[in-house]
Amino acid sequence: MRLLVLGGTHFVGRAVAETALARGDEVTLLNRGRSRAAAGAELIVADRTDPEALRSALGNREWDAVIDTWSGAPRVIGEACGLLAGRAGHFGYVSSRSVYRWPMPHGADEQAPVVDGDPDEDGDDDYAAAKRGGELAALKAFGDRTLLARAGLVLGPYEDVGRLPWWLRRIERGGRVLAPGDPARRLQYIDARDLAAWMLTAAADDVVGTFNAVSRPGHTTMGELLQTAVTVTGSDAELIWTAPEVLDEVGISPWTEMPIWLPDDAEYGGMHNADVSAAHDLGLTCRPVQDTIADTWIWLQLEGDPTPRREIGLAPAKEQQALKR
Repeated sequence: MRLLVLGGTHFVGRAVAETALARGDEVTLLNRGRSRAAAGAELIVADRTDPEALRSALGNREWDAVIDTWSGAPRVIGEACGLLAGRAGHFGYVSSRSVYRWPMPHGADEQAPVVDGDPDEDGDDDYAAAKRGGELAALKAFGDRTLLARAGLVLGPYEDVGRLPWWLRRIERGGRVLAPGDPARRLQYIDARDLAAWMLTAAADDVVGTFNAVSRPGHTTMGELLQTAVTVTGSDAELIWTAPEVLDEVGISPWTEMPIWLPDDAEYGGMHNADVSAAHDLGLTCRPVQDTIADTWIWLQLEGDPTPRREIGLAPAKEQQALKR
């Protein structure tokens, strides 16, 4: 394919670019040129938030497909889609399961109620509303040529959110490591490279529609994930599994201070229990957790730790407070 990736140098966008090049696609990246582009990709330098700069950069060129990972103001997606709708056959948008109304019900499929979103919104303070607005902006321009991939938890190399990198670095330090809840807690996530591969195949095969793009529930467990991290890092860490009640008493927040983990209760349980049969019926496959963790560790050794998008992870003093209990 002739593929245009809007972004293409960080996390999922980088995975898309590298996977497409490995497939033999002709890849063009459009971004501000501040990060290294994948070898073999053409780079168009432009600030997509500037409509005139975007229009000038795109010129009159055409592509078979476009993939966009934008998480900011929906207006920015709408402007890009408006320029590209007549010059590209397929638009794949990396959305999020966060668009579903909270709390997400157990076993929810793509028909679950979603939050309100505005395709013309110029702000991004509300992540869920911004992603829903982005979906609506894409649909407004590309209509039935749109693929909405509602990703869940995304892990793997290039993860600049910082969840798996935090766990790997904490376990690397060794000693008694606070581990949250039940080690048998089932997890549902997707490796960025598997998401990229599925979206690229969907683009080539003209697959459109809305899909929960994440692994099946129980693809791994919290215990398997952390124990694999111990093995991969060669650490002497001792995982101390701690009841959610203790974490709550100490004031430790799931997801942010205990990355990846959420208690299996009425509020959070649906986050790791989505119905993903539609995407898997159309070829979505997810690699073993051992591969995701090992490759993420290799990436950290080669390129160093990314600057997290937001503060994440548990302060050592707070961890010790919980361990003493």
